[in-house]
Amino acid sequence: MIEAHKRIRPIALCVIRRDDAVLVFEGYDPLKDQVFYRPLGGGIEFGETSEQAIRREMREELGAELVNLRYWRTMENIFTFDGRSGHEIVLLYEGDLADPSFYDKPTMIGHEDNGDPFKVLWKPLVDFQDGRPPLYPDGLLELLTQDLTGF
Repeated sequence: MIEAHKRIRPIALCVIRRDDAVLVFEGYDPLKDQVFYRPLGGGIEFGETSEQAIRREMREELGAELVNLRYWRTMENIFTFDGRSGHEIVLLYEGDLADPSFYDKPTMIGHEDNGDPFKVLWKPLVDFQDGRPPLYPDGLLELLTQDLTGF
């Protein structure tokens, strides 16, 4: 039997834009002593579509509903977090927040399944360039930058 942490995990993430910024959560890897950012979302449960998963995750994490939700692309993410290897198949969506007041909040508090809080904020894409804290999954920044420039 394969150990749970050695399984490929399917997740759904949603890229939500505000001008030149994206909505992300702030994470921290204690082993690397590194702050990082990632769009909101999470695991796809058995019997759930990726669209259902991203809608559920946004409700659970931020209390937010999504509109104009559309599938964007799939990425593969192989990474190390807190000294443990991970492997994800990431279904990326683009969408908008149904409640426009979220666009006026510079920071928000989200909640994990276990109730632990985490910081959610609008982060300009330029903040991820030149070796600054990374945007995960790897390669997402390049895709977002290409999407803006049309290349």
